[in-house]
Amino acid sequence: MDIKKDKNMQPSGIKSLEKFIDYCSLKNKVISKNIANIGTENYKREDVSFKEVLNNLGSMKATNPKHLKVQENSQPQFEFSKDKSIDNASGVNNVDIDKEMSELAANSIQFRFASRKIGDYYRGLQNVIKGGGKL
Repeated sequence: MDIKKDKNMQPSGIKSLEKFIDYCSLKNKVISKNIANIGTENYKREDVSFKEVLNNLGSMKATNPKHLKVQENSQPQFEFSKDKSIDNASGVNNVDIDKEMSELAANSIQFRFASRKIGDYYRGLQNVIKGGGKL
């Protein structure tokens, strides 16, 4: 990726992607825990999610009628929840292996996307520092 092509990627965008990677990592652990406990009686499936995308990116305040400014929150707000449904998808508890595996695949794709975007950004900066490109 040429850094010129992604002029919107700024340090605040990188910080948001880093928070998203933290979320993907935590989501992977929760999904793995669910899969590991598929045979555990009375285990309740767990989930983690962003509260809201804008809560994680920050609050938006107008500094000018034509502009918006994003103010960063220091910590991402992940929301943990237990699935209280009584559906015994696995015959022992409410963990559905098909659902968990599809969520794991989607989470992996999202993680790879975010990590590539961050890597591309830093490779572009490195190229500029070495004198081989322009911002």
